[in-house]
Amino acid sequence: MEPRRIRVLIADDEPHIRALLGAFIAQLGGEVVATAGDGEEAARLYEQHRPDLSLLDINMPRLSGELAISRIMQINPEALVIMLTAQDSVDSVRRCIDLGARNYILKSNPAEKIFELIRDSWGEYVAEIRGEAGG
Repeated sequence: MEPRRIRVLIADDEPHIRALLGAFIAQLGGEVVATAGDGEEAARLYEQHRPDLSLLDINMPRLSGELAISRIMQINPEALVIMLTAQDSVDSVRRCIDLGARNYILKSNPAEKIFELIRDSWGEYVAEIRGEAGG
């Protein structure tokens, strides 16, 4: 039996970033189960879909990434979240890490570098997710 695909939520207010990340997830064998254009929608979709991995932009309308990750961690303290940021705002990134984010990616990186950062962590995350799932 083939292992189940890793289910991913992508939340970013920029449609081209969501599309790019979705393509990367597909290349890695994952499945994008939901996309959100703002933090409020991200938190709601997280609760609805319970993805294995969430990619959240820090700067989103309606609800910041910081508040979105805070809500997600209230729903599931073990949630696997990677933050995305256009600015290298150390304080904001640090707050998200303190709230439970596992890692962060600078969106100012070239697309190839963003893919490498996700790919390099993917195997570790997949093993962790599948281990938690009992498989």
